[in-house]
Parts: sequence; structure tokens; C-alpha cells
Amino acid sequence: MTLRDIIYKDTVKFILSGGKGGVGKTSSAGAMAVLSAQHGFRTLVLSTDPAHSLSDSFDQDLSGGDVIPIEGFDNLWGMEISTEKGMEDFQKVIGDGNIGPEAQMAAGLMGDMTGMAPPGSDEAMAFGKILEFIEDSSYDRVIFDTAPTGHTLKLLELPDLLDSWLGKMLTLRQRLSSMMGALRGFFGGGDQEDSSWQMIQQTKDKIRAARIELSDPDTTQFVVVMIPEAMAVFETQRLLASLGSWHIPATHLIINQLVPPNPSCSFCSKRYEMQQSNLDDIRELYSDMDLTEVPLFDGEIRGIEGLTKLGKILIGEEVE
Repeated sequence: MTLRDIIYKDTVKFILSGGKGGVGKTSSAGAMAVLSAQHGFRTLVLSTDPAHSLSDSFDQDLSGGDVIPIEGFDNLWGMEISTEKGMEDFQKVIGDGNIGPEAQMAAGLMGDMTGMAPPGSDEAMAFGKILEFIEDSSYDRVIFDTAPTGHTLKLLELPDLLDSWLGKMLTLRQRLSSMMGALRGFFGGGDQEDSSWQMIQQTKDKIRAARIELSDPDTTQFVVVMIPEAMAVFETQRLLASLGSWHIPATHLIINQLVPPNPSCSFCSKRYEMQQSNLDDIRELYSDMDLTEVPLFDGEIRGIEGLTKLGKILIGEEVE
């Protein structure tokens, strides 16, 4: 499947752009989002990277944790996830007394509930957005600009971690339920439904649904972005191995920032030769994947015009 196929295929709802830091993930995500919107899809592009640069790519402030319309489009929106805002919401839910009597007793037995945040808080907030948009039919396409490889791997292993964490919460609930029933009976409180536990079970169900969605090649594609340098090759191998173990479809590689030949420049020639040697290795290593080679631009890729130019290169169209 070519990148053009991925971007223009009606059934693909989720595209994740990821790789080593500094390889052009954000520019690639922005370019794919612009192409998607220009094709007519209602498109949301959002950044799960704690060090956001999506605003810079679109030359528009997309910070604050809210969905913002992209200027110049009526079917393209952007968002930089605010992990601070997400954690504040989480702390409020578990700390304002609305968690039900059984969870309140759990707080007494296990310590302050505000310390019971799920593992990998930044990644948990990002994954929460993935869960949110899997159920949201407002958009035909959601494109994720993910964090550098290490954070992305933590994000993608969260379904297992959260499933285990929520499972422990439910086990605790089972142990406390009979105790709470006896206490309510003793004090004449009667039966009270603790909705927080129902919410936890629903979250577990959503996580399992997300696993299915993210492993379906018809609806999800992970586009790996790299540069032809040894460290990026090593990180790409690690990322693709992890994606394979989690059954997340990844059929396409963007090889970015290729230096053009320049015999009159000794430094440029050495960079060119180094990249070409690594490029040969990449082509051999990933002969079963579709590859797109992108030249190094002579300036920053910023704004709709720059992203459109990059987008045309990504899908094999000529650039004026």
C-alpha cells in the first residue's frame, strides 16, 4: 500500500506518524492532514508529543488542549494535547468525592486517591484521546503526530498496562463490596450504586475496542518517518519490531531530509555519500515496505503552502 493509497483510502480513519526525534514526524503528519482535507475528508490532526511543534508547522496557535479550526479550511482541525489539563481533570474526578463509597474506602486503605494515577501519565492522557476519537464520528480521519520513539512505545504498550491497572481496581472493588454492603446495612444506608466502578469496566471495554481498531489495517496505519542515518535506522528497527508485536499495521516508511549531490562542496559530498550508503541499507532492510524518499528542503516547512508542497512529494506528484 503506497502512502497515496493510505491517505486517500476511505476506510482508513487513523494515521499515526512516528519515529526518532527531529526526523520530520510533525511536518509529515501536517502534510498528510492537509492532503486528507483537500481530498474532502473531515480531518483532525493532533499532537501527542509533550514537546509540541504542530503549531509551528501550521503557523497557527493550536495549544491549550482544545480542537481548533485550521485557517483556510472548513474541514481541517488541529489540537495539541495538554497533558497538564488532562491530569487536572483526572485528579478532579478521583479527588472530589464523586468516586463512590467503595472507592472512598479504597482510598483509605491504599492512600490518597490522587496518587493512584494510571502508569505513564503523559502517555495515558494521549491514549485517552485515542480512545475518545475512536468513538467520535465527527471526523473521517484522525492523524496523530506522536512523540519520539521512546514515548510512542510507552503509548502503544498502554493498553496492556491500563488493562492490568484497571483490573487491579476491579479486584479491589470485589474485595470491598461485601464489607461495604455490611457497613451500609449496619448504618441503615441501604444499597448504593458506585458508578465509578462501572466507569472503570467501561474503560476496560474501550481499551479492548481500541486494540481491535488499531490492529486493523483497513482502518489504521502507522507511517514511520526516518532519516538515512545509523541512529535513526536502529530506532526504526526497534519501533517496527514493537509495532509488529502489538499487531499495529505499518507498511510505509518516509525517508526524509535527503541531501542532493553537490560535487563543488566537500562537506555536502560527504553527507551525500553517507546518506546514500545508509539508504542502500534501508532499501535492503525494508524491501517488503513501501518507501517514500523526501529531499532536504532549503528552508523550514511551515504553513499551508509548505505542507502542501511536502504533501505532493509524499504522494509522488511533481512540485513546481
